[in-house]
Amino acid sequence: MNPSVLKTILTALVTAGLAMTALAEGKKPNIVHIVADDLGWKDVGFNGCADIKTPNLDTLAAGGAKFTQFYVQPMCTPTRACLMTGRYPFRYGLQTAVIPSVSAYGLDTTEWLMPECLGEAGYKTAIIGKWHLGHADKKYWPKQRGFDYQYGAMIGELDYFTHDEHGVLDWYRDNKPVREKGYTTQLIGNDAVKYINEQDPSKPFYLYLTFNAPHTPYQAPQEYIDRYKNIEDPTRRTYAGMVACLDDQIGRVVAALDKKGLRENTLILFHSDNGGTRNAMFAGVMADMSKVKIPCDNGAYRDGKGSLFEGATRVCACANWPGHIKAQTVDGLIHAVDLYPTLAALAGAATTKCKPLDGLNVWDTIAEGKPSPRTEIIYNIEPFRAAVRQGGWKLIWRTMLPSSVDLYNLSDDPSEKNNLAAANPEKVAALKERLDALAREAVKPLFLVDQFKVVMKNMAGEPIMPTEEGFGADTVP
Repeated sequence: MNPSVLKTILTALVTAGLAMTALAEGKKPNIVHIVADDLGWKDVGFNGCADIKTPNLDTLAAGGAKFTQFYVQPMCTPTRACLMTGRYPFRYGLQTAVIPSVSAYGLDTTEWLMPECLGEAGYKTAIIGKWHLGHADKKYWPKQRGFDYQYGAMIGELDYFTHDEHGVLDWYRDNKPVREKGYTTQLIGNDAVKYINEQDPSKPFYLYLTFNAPHTPYQAPQEYIDRYKNIEDPTRRTYAGMVACLDDQIGRVVAALDKKGLRENTLILFHSDNGGTRNAMFAGVMADMSKVKIPCDNGAYRDGKGSLFEGATRVCACANWPGHIKAQTVDGLIHAVDLYPTLAALAGAATTKCKPLDGLNVWDTIAEGKPSPRTEIIYNIEPFRAAVRQGGWKLIWRTMLPSSVDLYNLSDDPSEKNNLAAANPEKVAALKERLDALAREAVKPLFLVDQFKVVMKNMAGEPIMPTEEGFGADTVP
């Protein structure tokens, strides 16, 4: 046998043996779950980015699983809801848009969230960074939803240096407003390193590390912008600095795990909350982006954040756990809803308190590259549009008049250039039937209900904006 082939086989057997031994012994892994915000699929080195350097992420991807078909929802709040519940957001009304700063709704308090589940299994839990699942009533806040520790923004689009949105502070630690200097990406990194250094190695922890970078507004420390003088476009140059700073902080987190002696028993997951922004309409509310060249690059994938195309929903992602995840490219389908049952199984945590999960345990796909148990992706279910993928076939159905139907074979056409709907009426009918059935189960989008109320308040002359004291339950109408 070829020596290199034999070495590959032996390495795979050792890796599998270590993983099976650790799991059989019931040793609970630490989990560091890192989420970037609006990061383009091709804006990391491991997906072929040429002008932005991400050496720390590239190292994680090279030594672990690099995913080619990791899916999320088209926007921030819906994806984060998936992660916390293991359920598609149309089941509890968070499928449309994000929770605006003027709104009072949040993630249904009857949902049993990931930190609650892991907490019952003996995990310490922390969120450091962005929440965006409810801010106006404290019953929606992370500390009230199972996290032992919280630091960062309740909403998420904020000035990176002043930590406010339109003059209203959005920066908290354990429910209390924090006024401090610093660039949010670095502050989040600092707090994550501090948190890791404080951990007892004998007790497992779950760190939900949710950077607001590189979401708008496009801001970076000058030293990071200066790294990319070769990039001509000023917005892309700043965006590159933001991504580089994000990568540096992830490197610091990995180094802290190493120094603490925790790296060998820590699973690191990384992905974006949605694809990079390509349409100014979805670029946030803090600046007029209509005249700016939006800097995100989703590679071959069509469109971006807010759409139902692959550029919005197929995101850059990787996972790394020394001795447990084989270095490989994973092509199997994985959706954000799958992380809840997968992590719960690794942690030995029961999901009996959860409502029926949409997620599947995809650990064998992540660790070994085995075929995924997932064969279907629900991109979204809204009253005016929906999309589903089964196998290689994807249907996008826009129901508002004039209605339209797109059918793509992603196996042959991942860039969604060729609409095959007219030539495949039976496939269209079958996928429409699936979407219609799910729509009958869906809760009305809270965003649409809420925005109607906002409009009515505005017409009546009632205040709808938060006060200068913050976004807390005592200050928002």
